[in-house]
Amino acid sequence: MVIFIDDKPVKIISKKKFHNLHGSDFDTILDARLEQLNEKKFKGHVIVLNTTASTIEKFFRLIAVSKDFEYQSVVFVVEDKQAIAEQIKSYYKVVKAAGGVVYNHENKILMMLRLGKWDLPKGKRDDGEDSKTTALREVAEECNISVNLGEKVCTTWHTYAMGGSKILKRTKWYRMTCTDDSAMSPQIEEDIEELRWMDEKQVQQALLNSYSSIRYVFDELNK
Repeated sequence: MVIFIDDKPVKIISKKKFHNLHGSDFDTILDARLEQLNEKKFKGHVIVLNTTASTIEKFFRLIAVSKDFEYQSVVFVVEDKQAIAEQIKSYYKVVKAAGGVVYNHENKILMMLRLGKWDLPKGKRDDGEDSKTTALREVAEECNISVNLGEKVCTTWHTYAMGGSKILKRTKWYRMTCTDDSAMSPQIEEDIEELRWMDEKQVQQALLNSYSSIRYVFDELNK
């Protein structure tokens, strides 16, 4: 599970996958059994060994009140990944959404400029919808195009605040193929400023002015 908090990735991995990591990948190595965690210790790319439920509670309590965090990413190594994931979800109101990575006949990808950053079409799930239905509806509404649904790419989680509530948005992403873009236009009421078909080089340039969660989608897409 990877959660993007203030656009910074916080990853939960099990001890079973710990052997795939290398100390050289991190700037800071912390052991939750040996030291008290505080915001000053979270610098650069951080890994926290022997993470427990209390470690997670401490971290999320700190990020809620502290402005001194300087980490770029955090990896928590845990015994029970599912239990920790459920613990983290309990701190937020979970909102479910879905979206698409849309290709055209030239194998270009549809990118959208929203609030000054390049993004992908997505939106919240309506009552009674499954994620695939949501993804198709949102792409149609935001871009005014017709698409065919392909395979699931990945799931992202990111946090934000709304009306005093802490939100954790789960977005399921699907690969799609455009069948008709003759009437393509941005949904202005959703703050979409521009839609543009981009080749691989243009996408990589656009991702410099995007979100970490969107870059993660492309990383998963290219695996």
